[in-house]
Amino acid sequence: MTTNDGFDQMFPLGEPNEGFAQYFIGRSYLAPLTEGSAPVSNVSFEPACRNNWHIHHGRSGGGDQVLICTAGSGWYQADGEEPISMEPGTVIRVPAGTKHWHGAKADAWFSHLAFITPGDDVSNEWLEPVADDLYDQLPTSGERA
Repeated sequence: MTTNDGFDQMFPLGEPNEGFAQYFIGRSYLAPLTEGSAPVSNVSFEPACRNNWHIHHGRSGGGDQVLICTAGSGWYQADGEEPISMEPGTVIRVPAGTKHWHGAKADAWFSHLAFITPGDDVSNEWLEPVADDLYDQLPTSGERA
């Protein structure tokens, strides 16, 4: 799948992520790939798009989020930790209860597969946007990250 900007990826771009747009700075796209107890979606971010800080909750093994970068270049950051550069093949497991955000680098498209481990009382809590002064300090894909 190739966008008008030449971003090439193996999974569908999907539709504009209007249902969650209020929790993103910039435009994202959502392509559900599977349904069932652990639905998997391809989430794509235009350059500089990122989601708000958020927490996935769950019990009995549920609520962990798994992110698998499939194309482009992006960031993942847990609260209080250094940002992690995500390139194709990067896999991040976000334990339930971890405040975090993820999104594209300022000059690059970014796509990841995302799913939440099934369990009891699985939910998502959206929080404040990632501050521009924090985001603007991060290297771009053209810089050493």
